[in-house]
Amino acid sequence: MPPKSHREPEPGDLTPEIGSETDVARVGRAGARPAHELTADEDVDEADWDRVAAEQEFKSLLASKRRFIVPATVFFVVYYFALPVLVGYAPGLMERRVLGRVNVAYLFALSQFFMAWAVAALYVRAAGGWDATARRIIGRLGSQRKGE
Repeated sequence: MPPKSHREPEPGDLTPEIGSETDVARVGRAGARPAHELTADEDVDEADWDRVAAEQEFKSLLASKRRFIVPATVFFVVYYFALPVLVGYAPGLMERRVLGRVNVAYLFALSQFFMAWAVAALYVRAAGGWDATARRIIGRLGSQRKGE
């Protein structure tokens, strides 16, 4: 630890000492530090990520995710904003009663909850396949590292 230097505190200065200890010192742990406590220099990644990014299976994984996520996001945003747009520009349609006092606008608003659940369910199903592909890529990467 560097020596502490003292100086005359300036008016209102609550930290007259400089060179004091910091809170980044290890606190009584022996052995390896957990991954979340490693510094950038200590967290050496031995994977060749350029090689992984060049693999056809990885490119297919990214393309598959893009084919689902982009259209699903566009669809949901259009569906979500259709309600206020239709209420503003087609109030006669949206005021039309369907069941008693329930009109088209209320049904459309309620349908947005079901649409969100449907999109989420489709995403979960698709993500299961993406996770399996990612596990295969990571497993192959791990076996390549051990073989080197």
